[in-house]
Amino acid sequence: MAVARRAFKKNVEWEYDQFTLPRDLSRSAVTRLLVERAENGGWELRSVRIHEDGVRRIRVRRKIIRQPRPEFYYV
Repeated sequence: MAVARRAFKKNVEWEYDQFTLPRDLSRSAVTRLLVERAENGGWELRSVRIHEDGVRRIRVRRKIIRQPRPEFYYV
């Protein structure tokens, strides 16, 4: 698993994860796996590439919202 992070807007980052699934998994098994990741981890599907040999390369992402640090201090 390779997890990468990118910030496009202030205080909002996307965390990406990419993984590969073998060709012998059925479409319903892949769907169940992706639904499980979406419901439990908050991931959403970014892209699916099916290569000529049948291997699926899947990329998912989830949003990370950072709370801004207050700019005032208590004295």
